[in-house]
Amino acid sequence: MVAAGHSGDPARWRETFDGLMARIAGPFRRVEPRRRAHAFVLGLLADLPRKNCWTIAGHAGDRGAGGMQHLLRKAMWNTDAVRDDIRTIAVERLGNTDAILVVDETGDVKKGVCSVGTQRQYSGTAGRIEYTQVGVFLTCTTAAGHTLIDRELYLPASWTCDPARCGVAGLPRTRCSRRRPCWPSA
Repeated sequence: MVAAGHSGDPARWRETFDGLMARIAGPFRRVEPRRRAHAFVLGLLADLPRKNCWTIAGHAGDRGAGGMQHLLRKAMWNTDAVRDDIRTIAVERLGNTDAILVVDETGDVKKGVCSVGTQRQYSGTAGRIEYTQVGVFLTCTTAAGHTLIDRELYLPASWTCDPARCGVAGLPRTRCSRRRPCWPSA
């Protein structure tokens, strides 16, 4: 099995992949989410026409998307520690004086207003104003390759100025206290 866009010896690729996944195993408290994360990342790297919990679960041999959705929504693992481990690996493998950091924001169109950070705003993804959730991503890029090294969900003032809404969504107080100016509605 070789990831999309990668060529060479599949056995060597898989050995390297397994070794890298072993390096980020520490933040997973239990073996089940660790294994599920391994399968999830393999699905992300696979040549699938669409990538969502259903298609990735199918690629992993699961009967439904519940396990992948559980990994992303409820399983206990330290996402910041995984990010830090990936950043360390990226610096080891990609870091050099020619490295550049790329900041990108991506809007994901949402059907409702309950997803954290969603509000009506312009989305380049949709090409118009829609209910959108915006993520900001930091990538390290070199001639040798690139990798995501940080991420943050953008919280607009419609969220940060509404502590009750943040509480219902389960956001920590420290996250919602990073306020931008809250202007009264016109």
